[in-house]
Amino acid sequence: MLCRYKKAYEKIAMGLLSFMPEHKDVKKLQETICKYNSDPNWQLFLWKQAEDYIGLVGVETKDSQWIVRHISVDPSHRGEGLGIEMIRQLSKMDLCGSITSDSLTEPFIQKCLTMLEGADNEY
Repeated sequence: MLCRYKKAYEKIAMGLLSFMPEHKDVKKLQETICKYNSDPNWQLFLWKQAEDYIGLVGVETKDSQWIVRHISVDPSHRGEGLGIEMIRQLSKMDLCGSITSDSLTEPFIQKCLTMLEGADNEY
């Protein structure tokens, strides 16, 4: 289930972000979390499974686009389709415009969107 980030989950979010190669540095992690805490156009969502938060997706809203800036899944849960499911749930949100990526997330987001389009055509 995709849940909106709350400051109370800051350490969990930082831990999940740290799985992204460019966020190994604590200072970079703190800057990123600060951006999500302070900029209303940057929104962070956590993926909750049972009682654990095991993934996150962060977007920047610009016009009618949601630009995926960060996406991460706990390594012990990779390969289960959680990244695609997070993008699917994100696209179903009421306020969501079109989903796009930045240069960092582009390969994965394009793969997700292609898979989602294929799934939509099956029905």
